[in-house]
Amino acid sequence: MPADRNSPAEPPGAPAELGAPAAAETAAASAERSRGRLVLAGGLGAGALGCSVALLATSGWLISRASQQPPVLELAVAVTAVRAFGIGRGLLRYVERLVGHDATFRILAALRSRVYARLERLGPAALPAFRRGDLLARFVADVDQIQDRYLRIRLPFAIAVVVGVLSVLGAAVLLPAAGAALAVALLIGGVVVPWLTVRTAERAERETVADRAALTTSAVELLQGAPELIAHGAAGARLRALDELDRRLERSAARSAWATGLAAALTALATGGAVLAALAAGASAVEGGRLDPVLLAVVVLLPLAAFETVTGLPVAARSLARVRESDARLAEIVAAEPPVTAGSARPDGVFPLVLSGVGARWPGASTAALTDVDLRVDAGRRIAVVGASGAGKSTLAALLVRFLDPSAGTFTLAGRPVQYFDPDAVRERIGWCAQDAHLFDTSIRDNLRVARPEAGEPELFAALDAARIADWVRSLPAGLDTPVGERGTRVSGGQRQRLALARVVLAGFPVVVLDEPTANLDPPTADALTLDLLAATEGRATVLITHRLAGCEHADEIVVLDGGRIVQRGTHDALLAVDGPYRIGWERERRDDGRFPTGAPERVGD
Repeated sequence: MPADRNSPAEPPGAPAELGAPAAAETAAASAERSRGRLVLAGGLGAGALGCSVALLATSGWLISRASQQPPVLELAVAVTAVRAFGIGRGLLRYVERLVGHDATFRILAALRSRVYARLERLGPAALPAFRRGDLLARFVADVDQIQDRYLRIRLPFAIAVVVGVLSVLGAAVLLPAAGAALAVALLIGGVVVPWLTVRTAERAERETVADRAALTTSAVELLQGAPELIAHGAAGARLRALDELDRRLERSAARSAWATGLAAALTALATGGAVLAALAAGASAVEGGRLDPVLLAVVVLLPLAAFETVTGLPVAARSLARVRESDARLAEIVAAEPPVTAGSARPDGVFPLVLSGVGARWPGASTAALTDVDLRVDAGRRIAVVGASGAGKSTLAALLVRFLDPSAGTFTLAGRPVQYFDPDAVRERIGWCAQDAHLFDTSIRDNLRVARPEAGEPELFAALDAARIADWVRSLPAGLDTPVGERGTRVSGGQRQRLALARVVLAGFPVVVLDEPTANLDPPTADALTLDLLAATEGRATVLITHRLAGCEHADEIVVLDGGRIVQRGTHDALLAVDGPYRIGWERERRDDGRFPTGAPERVGD
């Protein structure tokens, strides 16, 4: 297939949505699936508050009527109703909390999964646009904040509307003037006061979300970089910046507390006004013979019970600003353009793996990292990609494992454009051993089983043998259950790379990309590890990306990159026979090491 050197190729017959990012589901989609539970929770909450209103109203009537000493049988229904409303209030409240939290946690679980899936689509090429601590805050705090939309905003407002309307209707049936007074007071307490709360605390609430995220980011960076910051005397400045963020959070919390206090005062005033208005209207009605004196207690107590429906609305309204800010921060992740087009097919085969006229650009970069690169990988073939730092080697590795899509040219697997395939399915066939391989803070066994969770101990040791580290693992008191520490801090750099190699071997990838696997190692250890890497991956297609040239003589082809372009390619002997960057680098490396790297270096223990 001819390559288009100016723009990325669109595979013939590709689905229409192939070139566009997949539409991200939002929390609203999860809420739609949990609508039944949310409606049930609202109904139960309305029932619980309705029982509270009915309990107080019935109790007022019962006390007033009992003062007249009627026959006991006349009070039996009211007594039973009081008991029923009392039990129903507690029971319905418990079930409402159970159902409401269940629905909300389902929504949050689905939302968190989608946010993580989106981050996985963005990583690692597009993730540098976000600071690590900030991503943590978005993934944890901002997702958790979304629960307030359902538990503290939508459900309380919906319940308040239902119970408030019924309370007003009940008061109006007894005394229209009392119903009108209650309606006005509820509008003040349920609409005006929350609005004032939002206007007063909106800025503080938005700043709280942003400052909390900044505090998390700073704390994470401070903890991760503590040794370097202390060594360079910069820890004090970071701690002072952290203290300033904490003081900003305190000021925001104080402003929010002031708004909450104002809302509570206004709600209390509205409640008192409703009670006084009901009392005045009720007394006048009793005096004029329009209201039974026994019902006066009901008319007066009803506003007290009804205002329970709006008491929490100012807090709910205050939460709205936080939810909106968290929504906006999560929307930034959803809106970020994935660096890789996600197809849906699974590759039946990998070979030949062909790059033709490929160019690549990192997200946000103004210049291309690779230009006009041609590469062909066949089964069992070994290719060494060499070049100085910044030559484009790691960009090529990112292309091969589909962390990045070509910005020009074509990339095909077994003759089909790679955009057809699910990136995860491609990575099941093209393995990656990074220059700074990540080890999880758990045991050697669990770190290896990342590649194959079902692998047994014989398979684990077979992979360790291939990586030339099995004897060291056997010598450990805990063996495979030895913890490696956070990011592998309890093992040496060479041991970390060998464990990462064992993980790649265990996975059984047909294609292995070794991206600077000997970085940060001393030359003898680096050269020994290179030879072991090549031995462990023998029989598989291997792309060795390295700045050192020792071991390249065992490659079937050597590709020299400079400035994102291929400047030389050929076998080791052919490249040494001509003047060029490979020969210059080879001679410099031999001179600097004080030895000839063409011979097999003596293995040096870690």
